[in-house]
Amino acid sequence: MVFEEKMILNGEPEDDPLDTVRDKCAQAEHCIHTRAKLEDCESRVGSKSETAEDCTEELFDFLHARDHCKKVFNKIISFIQI
Repeated sequence: MVFEEKMILNGEPEDDPLDTVRDKCAQAEHCIHTRAKLEDCESRVGSKSETAEDCTEELFDFLHARDHCKKVFNKIISFIQI
């Protein structure tokens, strides 16, 4: 409710809270490893003119790690608000 009121009074917020949480989670230690594997795969696939390889598995691993962090973060926030 407060967020919506701020949007009405001030226009669009500069930073989306979800993007902020995702950025922090992506920088967490357990996400760095999966992000590095994704970036390595993207570099490898991008350097080849013809390949059947894609980085779907690496992308899903990274998103899973990032979303797990977000769930933990949300539990902490809900605990603080109680």
